[in-house]
Amino acid sequence: MGNAASRKPAARREERISRTYRLPLSKLRAAKRALGAATATETIERALELAVFQRELVDGTRAMLGIEIASPDPKR
Repeated sequence: MGNAASRKPAARREERISRTYRLPLSKLRAAKRALGAATATETIERALELAVFQRELVDGTRAMLGIEIASPDPKR
């Protein structure tokens, strides 16, 4: 049994909202398998986290190296 100092602090709960999306079931199942997620919600959360992480990597690389990297998003 660990002491209080070795325990992780409780993660702060972020506000959640209920939404309805019409997604292709085959795509959702494939993403769920690829991400190792247990639920559709977990699949979507992990995919969103990966999208944000990708943006952070590109921005960080640009800042660090001072080079241009073509964005996969044509709007950027």
